[in-house]
Amino acid sequence: MQINIYSIEKKEDYKPIIDNFIKQSRQFADVKNITIFNKNIAKNNSPKSYSETFEKFLTNGYNIALTPEGKLVDSFKFAKLLEDKQTVNFFIGGAYGLEEEFKNKCDIKISLTPLTLSHKIAKIMIFEQIFRGLAINHNHPYHK
Repeated sequence: MQINIYSIEKKEDYKPIIDNFIKQSRQFADVKNITIFNKNIAKNNSPKSYSETFEKFLTNGYNIALTPEGKLVDSFKFAKLLEDKQTVNFFIGGAYGLEEEFKNKCDIKISLTPLTLSHKIAKIMIFEQIFRGLAINHNHPYHK
C-alpha cells in the first residue's frame, strides 16, 4: 500500500515527529511526505496556484482533500478510508485552502477537526491518524 501526503509549505521544522510516524507506519504501508513550494506558489500564493500544483498528483489512487468543511470522521471511519486501497493521496492546501473545483475532483473531503489548526499541527495529526488507522486495520495494539 502507498500513502502520499501532499502539502504546500516552505519548510518543515517539525520533520522529526512526522518521520517517526512514517517509520512506525512502514510495517503496514509506504507513507510519503511530499512538500511542495514552487515559483508559481511563491508568486501567486492562492488556492488556484495550489490546485494547479496538485492537479498532476490526482492519480488513479483514492484522493482525499483535507478541508475544514469536509466530513468529520472518527479514527475507525478514517481507518475504513485506508482499507483495501493500493494508493491513497491526501492533499493539504496552503494558507488559503483548496479551490472548490479541486476538492470536487477528490473522492472525498474530510476535516480533521472543526477547530482552526496551524498547518504544522494539522500535518502532524494526519500522520498520526494514518498510523492509527493502519494499526486499527492490522489489529496492532497502538490504538488500544
